[in-house]
Amino acid sequence: METRINLFENPISAKFMKRFANASTVLHQSPLPYSTQELVSLRASQINGCGWCIDMHTKEASAAGESAVRLHLVAAWRESTVFTEAERAALAFAEEGTRLADAYQGVSDETWAQVRKHYDDDQIATLICLVGLINAANRFGVIAHQQGGSYEAGMFADALR
Repeated sequence: METRINLFENPISAKFMKRFANASTVLHQSPLPYSTQELVSLRASQINGCGWCIDMHTKEASAAGESAVRLHLVAAWRESTVFTEAERAALAFAEEGTRLADAYQGVSDETWAQVRKHYDDDQIATLICLVGLINAANRFGVIAHQQGGSYEAGMFADALR
């Protein structure tokens, strides 16, 4: 698979991608724990098959101190003991919010209740925005065949300023 177009080099898409990535800054400054944000982004990216985003969120989470064990087990979080109840609720939310075509009602009432139990309104708003944002990012990466493997943690930090 070859990259179809480099969205970071084309003048129009690069301008758009910078603004799109700036939206994530708002989420990173929210009260939702950064580790939860990276786990949610990683899980949605796994579901969508976006190598670029899987690469990015694995490396960013690792650089922020996330353990290799937890990162390796995100794809099988239900069958793992390394995630908190709150993280499990966020991962279920990410899956249901990503698999909209598979579940016509989107996020189930049961999952919503678990999210409500563990997170306040600001954190829930962040989760909703994060799931929407990562799913859009996954679409960009998958459509353009943006391949994983070359991302380095923090590489967009300067570009967003």
